[in-house]
Amino acid sequence: MTPQVDPRRGRAGARGPLPLHDDRRRTFPQLPSVSGGGEDGAFAATWWGNAWVAALEATALDPARLARGRAYAGRGLVDAITVTPGRVTAYVHGSRARPYRTQIRLGVLGDDDWEAFLDAAAARPDHMAALLDKDVPHALADRTDLLPHAGDLIPDCSCPDDGYPCKHAAALCYQAARLLDEDPFTLFLMRGRGEQEILAALGHRSAARSAAESAAAPPPPVPAVPARTAVRAVPPAPPPPLPPPARPGRPPAYPEAPGAPDPLALELLATEAAARAHAHLTTGRDPVADLTPWQDAVRLAAAHPGSGLTASTRALYRDLAAALDRTPADLARAVAAWRQGGPAGLAVLEEPWDPPAGPFDRARPALIAADFPHFRPWRNRLSTPGLQLRYGRDGLWYGYESDAGREDWWPRGTPDSDPVGALAQLLGT
Repeated sequence: MTPQVDPRRGRAGARGPLPLHDDRRRTFPQLPSVSGGGEDGAFAATWWGNAWVAALEATALDPARLARGRAYAGRGLVDAITVTPGRVTAYVHGSRARPYRTQIRLGVLGDDDWEAFLDAAAARPDHMAALLDKDVPHALADRTDLLPHAGDLIPDCSCPDDGYPCKHAAALCYQAARLLDEDPFTLFLMRGRGEQEILAALGHRSAARSAAESAAAPPPPVPAVPARTAVRAVPPAPPPPLPPPARPGRPPAYPEAPGAPDPLALELLATEAAARAHAHLTTGRDPVADLTPWQDAVRLAAAHPGSGLTASTRALYRDLAAALDRTPADLARAVAAWRQGGPAGLAVLEEPWDPPAGPFDRARPALIAADFPHFRPWRNRLSTPGLQLRYGRDGLWYGYESDAGREDWWPRGTPDSDPVGALAQLLGT
């Protein structure tokens, strides 16, 4: 008795209804040629595409025909390719004007093989995700004879060449490998099932599996406390807070890695975060909350460990200065002032002012009495060639030096309430 074929099912005995469109027949437009004609380059990029090519080449009796078929494929001589279960068909152009009708046949999987494949795919979410991402896991392909082996691909061509395969069949096979690279569901169709049919079956299995797991593992009961007990219970007093550490912790080491942030920048940020958190914990205030961005940049650069302009220091100065539209020289001078007197020292560097009568007016007589009569006053500054004293708003005198004949003043020494004492530090006496 001949089995009845349902046109919506595609073949006798197929499991499950198919969509109204023909899910078991796909026609792909002609593929473009490849650079170099395909004589030497690989046609397949995926492991399953290479397995398809290997099955062809393992069966071939004449390597020369394979080479010519590869060249035909590379030159784009294979027309549109039609894939149906067990068959890959196309017209391939050759030496005559009329192209040859060429096909590759292979066996389709039985229902038991498909059931094993679908069950294995639905059992693991990573396999499901890989299939949806157009990828074929090795473990999943190994469950069935999904991939062809030597002798599985049977070529046929209308040309007079009796080679096995002829160059036209080889060209079709190489082009089919490119289709498999782009969409592995083409391989599933060759083996007997369409993409929508497979996805629908996987969806049913996934839903059934989730429902079974939910029924097998009911949610645990929510712990409850009687309201009377909760109202009457007196919670214990919380433990006393731990004492703060004596000093901030050291940051971890940040190795250099391609594409990773700069290790020096990470170390500075971590050190800063630890220091500010420790100060806030022990004093209740943020020590840098009131600083301007420029003051904070100067403070960061001044806190950088080490001395001298190393490569890392130059990079730090360059980046901080550029962020605030200053030059590295501006930042270096400001760092020297910060190290001399903190925010007050930076203000002395950058903010000339007119001090009231008092200590500033008494400074020149004190310097004359100490045999330094040549200091000239200007606002809060007393200057002589190469040396300068600046009076700060904090009542301290700050020493500055410059090369003779230049007005390039740099902070030096420790602030002193006595101008003679600040000058003595500059002179090293």
